[in-house]
Amino acid sequence: MIPVYLCTGLLDSGKTSFIRETLMEQDWIEEGRTLLILCEEGEIELDEAYLRKKKITAVIIEEPEQFTPAFMREKTELVKPRQIVIEFNGMWNLQEFLKSDFPKDWGLAGIYSTVDGQTVEIVMNNMRNLFMNQLIESDLIVVNRCAPGVNRAKFRKAIKLQNPNAQLIFEAPDGSVISFSEEDLPYDISKDELEIQDIDYGTWYADAFENPGRYLHKRITFLAQLFRPVGMPRSLFVPGRQVMACCAADIRFYGFPCRSDQPLRFEQRSWATVTAEFSSEKKRDPRTGASIQAPVLRLISLTPAEIPENEVVTL
Repeated sequence: MIPVYLCTGLLDSGKTSFIRETLMEQDWIEEGRTLLILCEEGEIELDEAYLRKKKITAVIIEEPEQFTPAFMREKTELVKPRQIVIEFNGMWNLQEFLKSDFPKDWGLAGIYSTVDGQTVEIVMNNMRNLFMNQLIESDLIVVNRCAPGVNRAKFRKAIKLQNPNAQLIFEAPDGSVISFSEEDLPYDISKDELEIQDIDYGTWYADAFENPGRYLHKRITFLAQLFRPVGMPRSLFVPGRQVMACCAADIRFYGFPCRSDQPLRFEQRSWATVTAEFSSEKKRDPRTGASIQAPVLRLISLTPAEIPENEVVTL
């Protein structure tokens, strides 16, 4: 199976730079030839020296009608690529393209989108449907060139409502990744009671793990699976969710230990709406042996719940 990596986004959103500086530098890119299909010519072109160095054969098509099964088979037989990268035209319909009759030895390995942070608010206000068409199928969305005033929380919320499984990264104008901060949170951290929506569980867990002081003594309500590891006391359990960081291979169960006043019985992996106070307790760091403060929840209420439509959430 030949892995196909699809890079999409509107014109001048940084697709070519993403391909050159990020995608083609990943460990999973195999040695050998790469077939690069360019569906538009951006401002930054890949020069001949770079193409030779990376063993890339570039092919340009100008209309979606050219992307026929015969074209795909011809280029596959001619180049014999180890992988295929498609720089998709942001004005084409991505959903229709994904319905194409691809060769049987082509396997879609990832959809990556780039967004220009300088114009994201203008585009969302004036070209929302076209803009979202490029993002709702994406595994990874990179918002680049973000000035300090960009409303990252607003954009994150808009994307997560349409594509809750997407991983979202913001980059500063110099290309550095912007660290997650309070202004990125999809809920009002100043409140004493927080209701965590499904699409926000991964964000909440990651932030609470890194910054537990933000949540101390707050009342947190969230939907969770209930789990008790072998040997854990009946007054303790772990309410959590299956979380995917970037792909199906890295799905893991994440949750904080929760302490109840009384021994608690439940069916393993059953679902419930949990309300608990976020607290911390001293524990010994297994790596260093030092005493540390670790997050722990104190149960307030537990209500049985139905299995959600999407059991896996994302960071």
